[in-house]
Amino acid sequence: MSMQALYLLVPLAPLAGAIIAGLWGTKLFGNRLPRAGAHWVAIIGVGVSFVASVLIYMDVMRGNVFNGPVYTWLESGSITMQIGFLIDTLTVMMMLVVTFVSLMVHIYTVGYMEEDPGYERFFSYIALFTFSMLMLVMSNNFLQLFFGWEAVGLVSYLLIGFWYDRETAIFANLKAFLVNRVGDFGFLLGIGLILAHFGTLDYAAVFKAAPELATKTIPFLGATEVSLMTAICIGLFIGAMGKSAQVPLHVWLPDSMEGPTPISALIHAATMVTAGIFMVTRMSPLFELSETALSFVIVIGAITALFMGFLGMVQNDIKRVVAYSTLSQLGYMTVALGASAYSAAVFHLMTHAFFKALLFLAAGSVIIGMHHVQDIRQMGGLRKYMPITWITSLIGSLALIGTPGFSGFFSKDSIIDAVHHSHIPGSGFAYFAVLAGVFITAFYSFRMYFLVFHGKPRFDTSPARGHAHGKDAGHGDAHGHAGPPHETPWVVTVPLILLAIPSVVIGWMTIQPMLVGDFFKGVISVAINHNVLEEMARGFHGSMGMAVHGLTQLPFWLALGGVVVAWFFYLKRPDIPEMLATRLSPVYTLLDNKYYFDRFNQWFFAGGARALGNNLSEGGDRTLIDGWVVNGSARMVGAASRLIRFLQTGYVYHYAFAMLVGAVAFLTWSLRRM
Repeated sequence: MSMQALYLLVPLAPLAGAIIAGLWGTKLFGNRLPRAGAHWVAIIGVGVSFVASVLIYMDVMRGNVFNGPVYTWLESGSITMQIGFLIDTLTVMMMLVVTFVSLMVHIYTVGYMEEDPGYERFFSYIALFTFSMLMLVMSNNFLQLFFGWEAVGLVSYLLIGFWYDRETAIFANLKAFLVNRVGDFGFLLGIGLILAHFGTLDYAAVFKAAPELATKTIPFLGATEVSLMTAICIGLFIGAMGKSAQVPLHVWLPDSMEGPTPISALIHAATMVTAGIFMVTRMSPLFELSETALSFVIVIGAITALFMGFLGMVQNDIKRVVAYSTLSQLGYMTVALGASAYSAAVFHLMTHAFFKALLFLAAGSVIIGMHHVQDIRQMGGLRKYMPITWITSLIGSLALIGTPGFSGFFSKDSIIDAVHHSHIPGSGFAYFAVLAGVFITAFYSFRMYFLVFHGKPRFDTSPARGHAHGKDAGHGDAHGHAGPPHETPWVVTVPLILLAIPSVVIGWMTIQPMLVGDFFKGVISVAINHNVLEEMARGFHGSMGMAVHGLTQLPFWLALGGVVVAWFFYLKRPDIPEMLATRLSPVYTLLDNKYYFDRFNQWFFAGGARALGNNLSEGGDRTLIDGWVVNGSARMVGAASRLIRFLQTGYVYHYAFAMLVGAVAFLTWSLRRM
């Protein structure tokens, strides 16, 4: 098989699995096939894609890269729109992450969704998502990038609202859809500016011509001129703000937890939300030409990293705690992008994908073991009931807070160090935000860990009464207990173990080539005056040296402080958090209401749209159009007809008299003109 055929196999294998799984069990196959066939075709499709990605990675490591079209979609004048692949080190890294995490989620789903009536449909959706994400990361042009961008958004909409009989799920998927459309509007404007000024959508051609247009300006709001490159980059980044859930377009991600837990791991932790990070990294030759855009990026990322972390401290739903953690970590990646440390951003993207997928799947395992209870205040002491889930959750939590030796440490500390070296406007605030975020992350992560796995059980440990309502039959809602907690089946625990392994070792293996080596040479562009990673590389003395040195640095002590405070508050003195919530009630209320973003959006945007619609309906449609134009013209015709009716008597002598009067009037007018 040629390498080009292998490239095609990567996205098409999951697509084939999605189509077959979607049709499985329908009338097309006679409704007699066992539902297990649906998961087999989907798993095999993604498995084939993963193996092909490994082979392509090995080929790229031998120096073989590819950039070319697959077929031409359309031609319009001098513009050619094609579907094509760009296979380089950045692409293969993303391909491996997407396919491996997706494969783990597919296997996990067999146990998690076992009794769900939408079993086949769910496997079809997640395989389709994998296809969409792969098309996005493998693209070599903006047209295909936009296709993959919108396709992952569509599948996300379908999966968040998977349980469409729940109003909260439908509200959540509509919210995600609308918020992402706001971001996509900016994204489309950025692509439109590229097409208008570069005359092409091909990455290589755009990147080559970009330096020549670096000083070009375009009109904005009348006579004001703005930099073309700044406008393009901010437009593209607004798209990333929607997809990667940056403030203020973050509001959709916590609500997306209404979907099944496997998609929380696949889409909203490991892959889709990182599409924005990947896109900005790919566009580094453009972003490096606009310091204004970089400053905008670093400030937005810092706000997200800090303030979304605060919200994680007051959440009680196990999935929402992990969701706000995702928001905060996406903020860290965005800060790295703004500091021009693109390699550090995608390095954290990779390590985060493993341990955050692990934490989400572990949360799902806890939900199964607890018979669909998701409130961490109703748990406790699960360590002895669910030992595999416990140890893998601990590994994921240690990686998340940046414990030296775990994968999250290498990527997170690299970002902090990069921001410290940065001179981009806003980097000072960003450095404070990422440092403070270390303590906050450690606090809310181990708050959840201690409340779930340690302390006294806060649930009924008596023997089973009746039965549970089926795995996720309650769609994540608490339906009461059916006996003490239990460890989950092997199809759930094996993916946890397989994700826990890279959560520990992947940082040791990859930091040298990805951050201080030449893994991304020729792929990521960094201006000489922005190259903070080069400064960091001078002090790099290997993975072990970095881990040992990390034990003496401020981030480690901040993380340790967060863990100790969480242990003291929730295991030793649980009365203190309650007392603080009472004494600091305004702050607690602000955090509990998520800074009132949702309420403002409901009042201003949703309420404003409804008010505008009602006014246009009442004043414009009913009063102006129906009342004046349509009915008014009818009334005028009626009035005119009633007037004319008096002249239409039906008597010939009336008409003769009218003709005589008319003739006299005409002669009089004619004589006066002579």
